[in-house]
Amino acid sequence: MRIPLLDLKAQYAAIKDEVKKALDDVLESQHFILGPKVEELEKNIAAYSQTLCAVGVSSGTDALLVSLMALGIGPGDEVITTPFTFFSTAGVISRLCARPVFVDIDPVTYNIDPAKIERAITRKTKAVIPIHLFGQCADMDPILEIAKKHSLHVIEDAAQSIGAEYRGRKAGSMGDLGIFSFFPSKNLGGIGDGGMVVMNDKGLYEKIKMLRVHGMGPKYYHRTVGGNFRLDAIQAAVLNVKLKYLDVWSQGRRDIAHDYDQKFQKVGLVDKGLIETPKAVYKDGGDKNYHVFNQYTIRAKNRDALAAFFKEKAIGMDIYYPVPLHLQGCYRNLGYKKGDLPIAEETASSVLSLPIYPELTADEKDCVVGTIAEFYAKINPGR
Repeated sequence: MRIPLLDLKAQYAAIKDEVKKALDDVLESQHFILGPKVEELEKNIAAYSQTLCAVGVSSGTDALLVSLMALGIGPGDEVITTPFTFFSTAGVISRLCARPVFVDIDPVTYNIDPAKIERAITRKTKAVIPIHLFGQCADMDPILEIAKKHSLHVIEDAAQSIGAEYRGRKAGSMGDLGIFSFFPSKNLGGIGDGGMVVMNDKGLYEKIKMLRVHGMGPKYYHRTVGGNFRLDAIQAAVLNVKLKYLDVWSQGRRDIAHDYDQKFQKVGLVDKGLIETPKAVYKDGGDKNYHVFNQYTIRAKNRDALAAFFKEKAIGMDIYYPVPLHLQGCYRNLGYKKGDLPIAEETASSVLSLPIYPELTADEKDCVVGTIAEFYAKINPGR
């Protein structure tokens, strides 16, 4: 059975008429950059994320970049983050000639380990960027306490976690700034690139609005150097349609994750130590954490051979992320070496993400689980 990692065609089929009407409205208006559709989306995302303000921008990467710019991060500054994430989180720090400082991750949630942050702080540290990875929030209370103690800014990278909650608070609402990505594969995805910055500070709101249009305000008067970070109206129109369905889709993903958990337990893969299923557990309040499963990511013995077996069977999977950031070639100058961040390194060598989307059928889930069971039966006969 051929199963994609993500089936956006199935999602589109259910909302096709609404999306086409939204696109027609933009085409009829001929207003393509910023404008009423973007303003509508900004209001909707601010309300959804329980924040005061939101600014639509051109991508999740640019949302991070403009956030750092608004906070005055620049040459010689240090920003603490995790090495187990997509490159853009560290890349935007480097683009501003600041230095990314990597802290190891929690082995259960794959998010930054708050207990290891404080020892990485120096007099040059200006901010912390926790990643809400794979659809669940980082352990924010201790992170916020450390940031307050050391007068550090906190930018929540919620690119994969719109709608996730941490102890009753929405992803993006807890730090100085929060960012979302609307890349098509995200739980709330556009039909191209797009992003959003959310905040509760009106001053930062006005500054980011100015920075996204080359630091301009009023027109043709530039008080600072910004960039072209504008969100286009076509993306906003589609996202306004999709946002109405996001909670239903997120619950669908949670239901599928629960089904996977049960099926893996039933076939004995977890008890035998062959795989570990994802968890959303913190030292306290774990039951108040709402995971939205942008990815369903397992740890797996013989991961690379399992990934090859999936390809042979035409079942979608991906490895997020095979090389942690502190070991990337472009960061050799930072002086990290293999073994410095062992949990991130072990995780990068053992995780595999499985198909998860609301339209995934019962037969497809059975096929995914059965394929993994078949693989381990082949390499461990009789176990």
